[in-house]
Order: sequence, then structure tokens, then C-alpha cells
Amino acid sequence: MLTLKIKTLSNKWHDKDEVLLHAAFQLLVDYIEQEKSEKTINWNSTETDKKAWKEIQSLYRWWKVTRPARKSPLDDKALKRPPMRFKKIPGAESMQLVKPDKKKYAKYYQALRKDQKLEQKWHEEDQKNLHRLIEIRSFLWT
Repeated sequence: MLTLKIKTLSNKWHDKDEVLLHAAFQLLVDYIEQEKSEKTINWNSTETDKKAWKEIQSLYRWWKVTRPARKSPLDDKALKRPPMRFKKIPGAESMQLVKPDKKKYAKYYQALRKDQKLEQKWHEEDQKNLHRLIEIRSFLWT
């Protein structure tokens, strides 16, 4: 029985699309770091093999170096964040979020908008690289 330990995810809940991405790249990482195929396979034997090895290494670097280096503007510790305050709704038992002053927290809302754009860009990059990984999966053997 094979157990895949996904080192890039916590033990908390993760949606399946995120698990799929991390599981696929964990397999690539395990392939590179554990199977040491660069020592057992002649990746220079054909032009196809050369291209595949180059792609394997490129995806590995992206997953291990480039992707973890992503920084959100919301990561800035100096960014002043609006407080989460609630008020009672008259005649009801529920509470309503009090909207903070957008002018007072303008830098936060600007960072939030930039973060939303980056999240979309990163999602597209993740998707593109997952597709690239699927394209070379038949080379992941030893």
C-alpha cells in the first residue's frame, strides 16, 4: 500500500482542488529526491528524453523555489488592518458586520485588491503547471 505524505499541506481542511495540485507535485518531488532518476536514466539518449528531463527539472524548481516565494501584499506586517466589529441587528438575535472606514484603511483595501488579482494570476499559473506535469507524467518512472 502506498501512502503519499503531502509535505506542503497542513493537517487542516483543504479543498480537493488544492489537494490534487499538492499531491501531484509531491509525487514529482518524491521522484526527484527519492528515485534519483538522473543517475539511473540516460536523459540524453533522445531529444524527447532531453526535453522531458528539462521539463521535469523546470517544474521541480517552480514548485520548490518559485511558488513558495510568492508574496501577498497582505503579508506586510506593517499594514494597518481594519478591526472586525459587529453590531446587534434591532429586533433580531443575529449580528451584522460594521463596515470599517475605507478612507482610514485605504492602504489595506488597496492591498486587498492587489491580492485578489495575484490570487487569480497564481491560480492560472498553478493550473498551467499542473497541465505541464500531466504532459510529462509518462517519463516519471525508474
